[in-house]
Amino acid sequence: MTDTDPVVELDHVTKTYRQGKITVDALRGLDLQVRRGEFLALTGPSGSGKTTVLNLIGALDVPTSGRVLLEHQDLAALSRAQQSRLRRDRIGFVFQSYNLIPVLTAFENAELVLRLQGVAEDERTRRVRQLLVDVGLGGMEDRRPNEMSGGQQQRVAIARAIASAPAVILADEPTANVDSATADMLLALMERLNRERGATFIFSTHDPRVMARARRIVRMSDGAIEGEETRS
Repeated sequence: MTDTDPVVELDHVTKTYRQGKITVDALRGLDLQVRRGEFLALTGPSGSGKTTVLNLIGALDVPTSGRVLLEHQDLAALSRAQQSRLRRDRIGFVFQSYNLIPVLTAFENAELVLRLQGVAEDERTRRVRQLLVDVGLGGMEDRRPNEMSGGQQQRVAIARAIASAPAVILADEPTANVDSATADMLLALMERLNRERGATFIFSTHDPRVMARARRIVRMSDGAIEGEETRS
């Protein structure tokens, strides 16, 4: 796979949910390609389908019709075990609620994916210590989530998301639970990781600060793309 190939492809994807007797069309024939190294924001009102797109790319759900491909793999064609391994190895997640394990330290949370992958201890230690320095948490390896601010917890979550050098990092409203100054610091951090490490970020967001930094903005409405903007 070359850098010019799409790392993510959604090919005429629909997603329909049933809520009792009501049918909800969350996505309506959506087409989207994301290339390696993009810093992309999906935006639109609540109910526009942004989070549904992230869930499909993250192999947390399957489309009603159409195809979702990650590195040319059709996610719906994989078994549950294969999808689980793909989430572990090729997808990083950053959530608005951080989703850290409270009994683990910052180091242990950040190394969790590498431990699950069976990476040797010496290599895990080297990579995670450097990552925590890179995200501004050097010297805080032994702190647990309840000993850190919201911004610090989100930095741990970002370190965990990029530890295995995944194909794509999915960030669902990552600045929603932090103050403006912290949000700006987190976005600057993710922008730097995108630039220096080539990490591919896809955001679902309402935050104008995220949109101001995104190099591509995809605007959604009623389960479809209504427009997009690309910046240099």
